[in-house]
Amino acid sequence: MKSISLYVDKDTYLTRMHPFTKLCYIFTAIVASLVAGKLWAFAAFIGISLVMLISGKIIRKVFPLIAFSFTILITIFLIHGLFNHENATLLFAAGPLKFYQEGMLYALRISLNVLNMLLAFAVFVLTTRPVELVEDLERIGFSPKIGYVVSSVFQIVPQMSGTMNTIMDAQRSRGLETEGSLLTRAKSFLPLISPVVMSSLINTRERAIALEVRGFGAGKKKTWLTERTRHKGDREITIFLGVCILAAVVWRIVECL
Repeated sequence: MKSISLYVDKDTYLTRMHPFTKLCYIFTAIVASLVAGKLWAFAAFIGISLVMLISGKIIRKVFPLIAFSFTILITIFLIHGLFNHENATLLFAAGPLKFYQEGMLYALRISLNVLNMLLAFAVFVLTTRPVELVEDLERIGFSPKIGYVVSSVFQIVPQMSGTMNTIMDAQRSRGLETEGSLLTRAKSFLPLISPVVMSSLINTRERAIALEVRGFGAGKKKTWLTERTRHKGDREITIFLGVCILAAVVWRIVECL
């Protein structure tokens, strides 16, 4: 059966790392860079994430996400480079369009922040089994309902993608043009909306019935097939990440003095 998650089954140190350690990395990558408030801090965590993705043999899975994000980032540069309210110093001109230094720096900060979050979450999502994350959350006392919500968030993107591919194949078999110019693809996308929404509603009902049959939320104490513990390496990485956040806070305080 095809998996409906973004997890990539590679036997690497990232897949063996405890999910909570990777969650700590996401938190550190976002908070430490924002607290430090420097472009080099964002760039440093982007570099760390890229090294982790390359060493974890999953960098190719991130290329589509990066390519999609570039369309958004280019828009950010255009808007702030041209229209930011703090624009004063002309950086360069492209015909009638004038780009200013203040707006471009602001756009660069936003872009690095977006890439930082995107890559940090990619490290987590592509190397973590949703089932393991849900089990670990329930082990420390979280409600199974919260675990199910987290699992659903992991599965909704690949599930919707699979549904759309199935419906598109069915539409092609009926003679609908789905490839060609941008206008042709836009027209072929509209007939997909209704079937995808209806399919999602049907799947939701089927899941509710399946969960009820399996005694979901019955309140009984659960048992586990395997025991999972955080290894020594996980604890050391978590401590190091905590030190990074503390260093960022100290840096910001010293800078403000």
